[in-house]
Amino acid sequence: MQQQQSRIWMAATAAGCLATLAAAKLTSTDAWQLLAVFTSVGAALGLAYVPSLRGYQFTAWIVAAVVAALAFPAYCLHVGTFDLRNPRLLLLVVQLVMFGMGTQMTWHDFTGVLRMPGQVGIGLVCQFTIMPLVGFALTKLIALPPEVAAGIILIGSCSSGLASNVMVYVARGNLPLSITLTAVATLLAPLMTPLWMKLLANELVAVSFLKMMQDILKMVIVPIGAALIHDALRPASARTRHVVTVVAAVAAFVALLPWLVHSNFVQIGSDSASNSAGAAKLFVICWPFVQLSLAMLVAGTLYHWVTRLTPSITNWMPRLSMFGIIYFTAVTTAAGRDDLLQVGGWLFLAALLHNGLGYVFGYGLSRLAGLNRDSARTIAFEVGLQNGGMASGLAAAMGKLGTVGLAAAIFSPWMNVTGSLLANQWRKQATTSSGDAST
Repeated sequence: MQQQQSRIWMAATAAGCLATLAAAKLTSTDAWQLLAVFTSVGAALGLAYVPSLRGYQFTAWIVAAVVAALAFPAYCLHVGTFDLRNPRLLLLVVQLVMFGMGTQMTWHDFTGVLRMPGQVGIGLVCQFTIMPLVGFALTKLIALPPEVAAGIILIGSCSSGLASNVMVYVARGNLPLSITLTAVATLLAPLMTPLWMKLLANELVAVSFLKMMQDILKMVIVPIGAALIHDALRPASARTRHVVTVVAAVAAFVALLPWLVHSNFVQIGSDSASNSAGAAKLFVICWPFVQLSLAMLVAGTLYHWVTRLTPSITNWMPRLSMFGIIYFTAVTTAAGRDDLLQVGGWLFLAALLHNGLGYVFGYGLSRLAGLNRDSARTIAFEVGLQNGGMASGLAAAMGKLGTVGLAAAIFSPWMNVTGSLLANQWRKQATTSSGDAST
């Protein structure tokens, strides 16, 4: 049955290629561009019929998005008169991606810090030192435009994503350690990512520590926190759920109050600075964080009730997250097409070195610190696989998606490919727990 499906797919692909060439001839469109797009999309669809390659299907879709964006950038940037780089749309998409990531987490993921503090500490130190510094070194060795170079430091300064958990699972590594590291590193990102960007990339692109912190809270911590609130409400009693719902309703009213009364709280605080400068300044700084906390509570509670009414929505969240990453990849590549055509080769070399050195240093330093082989392999994945969605979202928030965001567009598919290859190789070499414990 599987062979028959493969033959059908190959025949359909061949027929499609011929139809594409014919359409290009009739419409006077560049045949090679259409053929490249059709072939990449066909390959992404076809991998579903090849069991040994099915795990690369998501990566194939990212590659297809890059090919389409390079071939027809205008179609990836606009739908009619609507600009797909609209800041609000980009924020919504990255929040959707991070919310999907959060739905795969639970509060239990954070308890690993108490059970294995030494391993978690080593992993976090490696996570937030190796990749930012390697990225910075690469910008000194490889001549790239300043903002494109800043993107390498940015993705190196981000936390790891859920892809690392998948790779550790495939490699039969220390999955509890991987999950804990991803969860804790994500919580530390609002502090560590802007800190490294300020220290290492401020000469390449203007960096505001406070604004980047707020952006990470908005696009990463709020959606993940909302998903964790939903997770906390699932086993709760009916009374607890209703109490939280009432509190969330009040929180929604408080968060929307500035717009409901047609006034700007921050401006009010600023105007009163002459009477109470300290209090006003504190209000101006704290109010955005209060709003984000309220939004997290409201979103988590709302999603919980939606899942109770429509349980099947939980099955769609990972797919929506994947779609969001593909969307970001296409828009980023299209926006930075000219720069990418000029420096694409050097940027790919940077991706190869950055990712490879992350695996090497992550594993090597963990072994030097005394961790066993499985834990060292786990940290290698946590270090080598960065959160490309976070990097793309921050580049968009900076208004530099087509330059600072280019590294994320190139690094993300490459990390998925190497991570899958390394995970399968380590799976074959995996030792038994008892044998590795003595290492």
